[in-house]
Amino acid sequence: MLGTAHEAVRAVEHVLERVLDARLRQARETDALFARDMADRVAAFVRRGGKRLRTAFVWCGWRAAGGTGDATEVLRLGAALELLQACALIHDDVMDGSALRRGAPAMHEDFARLHRTGRTNGSAESFGTSAAVLAGDLALAWADDLLTETALGTPRGSRLHAEWRAMRTEMVAGQYRDLHAQASGLSCDEEALAIAVLKSALYTVERPLTLGASLAGADTRTLGALRDAGRCAGLAFQLRDDLLGAFGDPARTGKPADDDLRSRKLTPLLVVAVRLADAAGDQEAAAVLAPGADARAGHTVERMRAALERTGARAEVEARIGELAAAALRHFASTAAGPEVRREFAALVELASGVAPRPAEELV
Repeated sequence: MLGTAHEAVRAVEHVLERVLDARLRQARETDALFARDMADRVAAFVRRGGKRLRTAFVWCGWRAAGGTGDATEVLRLGAALELLQACALIHDDVMDGSALRRGAPAMHEDFARLHRTGRTNGSAESFGTSAAVLAGDLALAWADDLLTETALGTPRGSRLHAEWRAMRTEMVAGQYRDLHAQASGLSCDEEALAIAVLKSALYTVERPLTLGASLAGADTRTLGALRDAGRCAGLAFQLRDDLLGAFGDPARTGKPADDDLRSRKLTPLLVVAVRLADAAGDQEAAAVLAPGADARAGHTVERMRAALERTGARAEVEARIGELAAAALRHFASTAAGPEVRREFAALVELASGVAPRPAEELV
């Protein structure tokens, strides 16, 4: 039995290795060029990893619902989620035009470089984009295969598949609303929050929690509490990511710190800043932050960061993250999870949100 979420995160690496080895063997049997150029790249991207938060939250959901004993299926669910995360990141980088991911060139940039070094015909950028879309599709296929294999091997399979199916649809809905907001110039709290929840919060925390809980046969009350806890923690995670997207250090985050600002991506952070600028009559901040403003001009990103600070938007979002993290702990405490599992969940929320909400009455 896995005693902690940290042990689950370590153990899922071994599961991922076995899954990737099997998929790469299948790829080589299918086509050598495809295996070398694409399957190997997808596997390398997955292996570069991240915090493996989704695996840890699966474990928390499983334990909160009374899961004990053999955790093999928990780890397979975690591995499937890590593969799904690879798909989401690869496709997200294509749509956002991001050049860097996990401290290395984004997948479409890597494929474009492959095209250039191969002295092949046509546009390297077009080739890179098309190949990266296929790479994301491959990661999704591997994730679906693993989830299906796991679901078929457990009496809880139909519940797992229902959670997984809903999660995939939510992710696509969130990505489309993000694209639609960029194209239409929408800028309101409701739209920004809907995108944040659908695109990231649900599949980062809420669905991993309920996947783990479903595997343990959770009742309706427990699932409801975990959904509430997961939505709060997931939104806190996304708000932290928005702040890192504006103020983070690429050397630490492994991704650019100005893409969201240059593209005027509709985030709760930007919406809050525009609202506060308007309320304060800060015309300079309102102008530099307004949707459709040109962020390519010199020093514009620096001016946007200054406006986010000056209006109080950064501080307001920081405060909201703390509120959401504390709410996540309250909801989780209403499950039957013991003190150790609650402490594990609190540590994960701290890791995801960047704040340490530790109400003593909930963690003892």
